[in-house]
Amino acid sequence: MKRMPLEGVRIITIEDFLALPWGTKMLADLGAEVILVQSHKRVGTRLAGAFSGVLDNKLGGKFWNRNGRNFAFSRNKLMLTLDLSKPKGVEILKELVKISDVVTQNFRPGAMKRLGLDYYSLRKVKPDLIYLSSSGYGEEGIWEGYGAFARTIDGMCGLSNLCGYIGGEPQRANPSYIDTTQGWNNAIAVLMALYYRRRTGKGQWIDNSMYEVGVTCIGEALMDYQMNDRIAPRPGNRHSSWAPHGCYKCRGDDKWVTIVARSDKEWEDLCSAMGSPSWTKDKKFAGSLSRWKNQDELDKKIEEWTSNKDQYEVMRLLQGVGVPSGPVLDAKGLLLDPHLKERDFFPRFKGNNDLGESGARPCVNLPFKLSLTPSSIRFHDTLGGHNEYILSQLLGKSADEIAELRKEGIISEEPVIPEGFTPQPIELERLKEVGTIRDYDKNFREILDIK
Repeated sequence: MKRMPLEGVRIITIEDFLALPWGTKMLADLGAEVILVQSHKRVGTRLAGAFSGVLDNKLGGKFWNRNGRNFAFSRNKLMLTLDLSKPKGVEILKELVKISDVVTQNFRPGAMKRLGLDYYSLRKVKPDLIYLSSSGYGEEGIWEGYGAFARTIDGMCGLSNLCGYIGGEPQRANPSYIDTTQGWNNAIAVLMALYYRRRTGKGQWIDNSMYEVGVTCIGEALMDYQMNDRIAPRPGNRHSSWAPHGCYKCRGDDKWVTIVARSDKEWEDLCSAMGSPSWTKDKKFAGSLSRWKNQDELDKKIEEWTSNKDQYEVMRLLQGVGVPSGPVLDAKGLLLDPHLKERDFFPRFKGNNDLGESGARPCVNLPFKLSLTPSSIRFHDTLGGHNEYILSQLLGKSADEIAELRKEGIISEEPVIPEGFTPQPIELERLKEVGTIRDYDKNFREILDIK
């Protein structure tokens, strides 16, 4: 069996929500032994939000181990429950830090220091420790204590100001764009720190600010103001100099295709692919500047051509003559996309333990392929599923000691369910009625060939 890139690296992660779990998931996929430390008394993200629904929308049993969040973000992670509000829980974590390489956490600045688990405290335990803090605004600065979600950072970093229709209001870039971008930066920063430690023997503290990550995503706008003293209006689907550049309706319900012509040559090839209709000879479309000035009419003409065609048909036709084009896909379209299937971007994995009964279903792979050291999806753990292994095999605790920890409530394999909480199935028809979802397929298992 081929060795994995990060085999032998042990990472302790104390994480919540998306930005950090996304990054540590990538490190786990690449072979790091990632130990997810969580409290069985604080399981809010397992019980609420978009990823709270259990697989197949079937409740019963240990539903907290069968939710979408666990399936999407906690794969390949060993789960250890610890109540860090108790001194004994903190003591056990410090024991684990002694034999680990990296600690990552995304609590608000100050929270880990109050627990005695900040970088300077843990460096006394492990001098060459690599410690990542992932927060909204960083560990220092006038906003250091402020909380953040991707939605708020979207606006703060200027990204929302660049998104939206022409003349319209700011729009969110994506429900989790900054979360996942922060996740990538978290993973990359840990890898760079590991490389530095390999060369020097020194660990370090990584202070990753979600706000600053967001600002790096709008470099063109920042440069435009610095160099040209201007702030561009929201562009919608258009480009500052290329035309045509947009999304066009295709045959079917809510089906669209994107088309871009960056030069006169690409425009001529687009005209040829459309059959060179007479309107393409109009002087108002003869040059790049005149096309840009007459985009309203140009887009209308192009959409008359695309509207009775399949979105993939348009893409294949235009790509065949060198014109950039692609369908606008939703989640279902991506899962069924033949190119992603050919590249095994959605490998099938039948979750073990409480996930196993749901059958083998598509999982999102890493977007890069390493020919000699490929990533893999090896397992999905349960809440506290590796308590025994970590406490016994790694820390050398006896069966009696582990039993006492369980009795004292320091560890557990079952969550403390909030009083009055009763999990309910997701009412899909209701969500469609209020506009939360556009549609759903009752036979989705058959469509996705989940067996």
